[in-house]
Amino acid sequence: MKILIFIVIMGILNLSAVAQEVHFKTSDSVNLYVKVAGKGTPCLYIHGGPGSGSYWVEKFAGDILEQNMQIIYVDQRGVGRSSSPANGDFSPGRIILDFEEIRKSLGIKQWLTMGHSFAGIIQIKYALENTDVIKGMLMINCALYLHQEKEVLQKAYELINEPEYEKYLNDSIPVDIAINKLYSRLRKKKLFWKMGYAEQSSEEKMTASFREIPKWNKDYENKAMSYPEVWIDYRPQTEKLEIPVLFFYGKTDWMVGPNNYKGVNFPNMILWGSDVGHVPFIENKPDLEKAIKHYLSKYKF
Repeated sequence: MKILIFIVIMGILNLSAVAQEVHFKTSDSVNLYVKVAGKGTPCLYIHGGPGSGSYWVEKFAGDILEQNMQIIYVDQRGVGRSSSPANGDFSPGRIILDFEEIRKSLGIKQWLTMGHSFAGIIQIKYALENTDVIKGMLMINCALYLHQEKEVLQKAYELINEPEYEKYLNDSIPVDIAINKLYSRLRKKKLFWKMGYAEQSSEEKMTASFREIPKWNKDYENKAMSYPEVWIDYRPQTEKLEIPVLFFYGKTDWMVGPNNYKGVNFPNMILWGSDVGHVPFIENKPDLEKAIKHYLSKYKF
């Protein structure tokens, strides 16, 4: 009965284009924050981080997104305004199942997905396993292989500029450990913003946005990297997906690397390089909107 009521409410909202916030209860009793807003082709926003939530992208870029698509914002399990599973299951497969339960409850047969950063891993896995329900993908500064970090590590070391940190460029040190050490030092030197932003004020805006949500849930970010699936190199599998893809990358993005598009070979892809760092939703919204409109127009979404 609860699911039926949810479907009816959302059906009315789809017609009226009035934004609605709900807490959707999954089959394993996790309450997920969901918001539907805007007009056009339904598009699931898959946030990165891991654990960054959907609030900030709605706050800073909801205007351009919702004018072009109907956006389904979701805070994933263990993130932001959503609760955590009692059994501790934060696996990519379970997150994808959450998306499917939401999609079905909304009565949506097919939708687009838009991912950012770490979301690329979840986004492509979702598409590979559920091709029939994904119309297309908008991949914004997305990672498809987390070990593709050599240029990122090198940039971090250059910014730190302390010889004792050169050892973290050695292949014998696991990538996740090297990143943690280098990023920690960058933060202590108050230089971390240079990895992803053109202006320090942009990082400050992002950080401040998280403080606007009380009791932010951080459970997922502490577990996300422990699953083997997130470390797979998904680039070779891009050749298998015929769906239209917008692959948007920042030419000065040192969070996933400005060359992270190399080895990505979707057969039906718009490759869009932009003069921006990791967060075009804040620092180059005009070009991001231009890319999105081009994609939607070309593929008639």
